[in-house]
Amino acid sequence: MSRPRWILLAAAAVLAGALSGCGIVDELAGGAGSRERQQAQDALAQWDAAVAASGGQGFVPVGEMTVQVGDWELAVGDNNKRALIAGMLEAAAALPTEAPAEAEVRWQDGTTRTMRTISAAQALQELTAAGLHDCPECAPLQVIKARLTSATVQTSRGPATAPVWEYTLRGTAVRVNRIAVAARDGVTVTPPPWDPYNAPAGMSVESATGTVGGRQLIVSFTGAPDPGSEPCGADYTAEAVESSTAVVILITTHPHGISETCTSIGATRTATVELAQPLGERAVLEVKQGLPVPVTLTPQ
Repeated sequence: MSRPRWILLAAAAVLAGALSGCGIVDELAGGAGSRERQQAQDALAQWDAAVAASGGQGFVPVGEMTVQVGDWELAVGDNNKRALIAGMLEAAAALPTEAPAEAEVRWQDGTTRTMRTISAAQALQELTAAGLHDCPECAPLQVIKARLTSATVQTSRGPATAPVWEYTLRGTAVRVNRIAVAARDGVTVTPPPWDPYNAPAGMSVESATGTVGGRQLIVSFTGAPDPGSEPCGADYTAEAVESSTAVVILITTHPHGISETCTSIGATRTATVELAQPLGERAVLEVKQGLPVPVTLTPQ
């Protein structure tokens, strides 16, 4: 898979969930602190600037930019799985170097936008550059064909059908898809460097759901498995820090008790947050890295 910024979000969420399920939960209690609020303001400022630079919200994919289609065969699975994660793909045949004509992105609410695309060769280059790590013992995957098609991808405005390059690999029926939309037609932000010795404050939300035109969002995150009425449990509340282009969600932990000795097991939890205005096309950002999360809005 690609080296996704979203893996950082997942790791941060799991860590936050582990803390909220153990004896350190008291450190997260008591409401959002000044550091967390400053992170939210910094994230909004960065997102506002990125939106202004791109000329609008555009197309903002969240989650994996690279998707495996199908299951690896037993004979090649061990090598191919690790090679894909490492980004070890190479063209064994000539791939198109010219970008196709502009293509349509369509969201589930019927909204469409015409976007510029990138060539199969460029998409493969971006895929390999995003590899997670080296795998010297892995044999590279051989790309023998590329086909422009479409697939459902997660975006900051919910699922959308978007153009993707489908790569055929030698020796397997598995296909690899890579989003074919040009990055310059989307909103791109670079998260701050991750310092494990001085990690950002707060808990990261992983997704949000709501209704079109509504002001309530239900956000999901990793927290304690049990409610605050149970030993080692916790309840959670959420609030939003907003701008005209995005909202940052802050999660507050209300633990059963402090300094309890508990297991570091996390579970998916939810909280409801009230927005000052309907979400509209604004992105929902998590507070640790200031990056967008998947949002699903349904008709009222």
